Amino acid sequence: MLAPVQASSEGEASQAERRGGTRQRLTMRMAKLRCLSGEYPCILHDVSTTGARVRLFHAHPPERHMFLEPADGELYAIERRWIAGDFAGCRFSSPIDVDEFLNEPGSRPRRPLRLRIAHPATLMAAGERAPAFLANLSSQGACIEAGRQLPVGAPLRLEIPGLAPRVAAVCWRREYRHGLAFQESLTLQQLARLALDLQPFDPAAAQALVGEDCRSAVGA
Repeated sequence: MLAPVQASSEGEASQAERRGGTRQRLTMRMAKLRCLSGEYPCILHDVSTTGARVRLFHAHPPERHMFLEPADGELYAIERRWIAGDFAGCRFSSPIDVDEFLNEPGSRPRRPLRLRIAHPATLMAAGERAPAFLANLSSQGACIEAGRQLPVGAPLRLEIPGLAPRVAAVCWRREYRHGLAFQESLTLQQLARLALDLQPFDPAAAQALVGEDCRSAVGA
């Protein structure tokens, strides 16, 4: 894990910083931002040795210092330098090897993007309604803690605040923890909006971003 970058004053980022390093265009590569307030999906649009440009589908987190986590689970400490609409430019805490970053050589296998979100939920299984606890969430499914062991393959309905009930099936079980596969996947936009609903920002901190430097997204 990389150390967090040092704080910088407003307006410190120059065009040279944004364009420093060879940039390689990426096509709809999913990643997530890990912040104090939670985890939020994003799309990585381009990357260089010094920074990256990401797109979010909701308001930007109020923190300037975050971690960027690609699909392989590696963590990169970043500092947000500018915001332009849905896009944000971020600087890595230290230069990266772009080829290694794009190849995602992490020790963990690449898998669908999962958000670690702890939140109460409700499930309906075998005609019984019972409380559950959400442990993580992806567009294809979820991991929940239930008060009882459900059979692998069992159909159920999962209810999460902010989302219409989802029909799912148990695809694995370890003690009282269950992996669920949704019958109908969430879109990335639905997943992003739900992540914000379940992990809301501090309104005062988010409002402070209105005055942040919102320069044109020329590069990271």
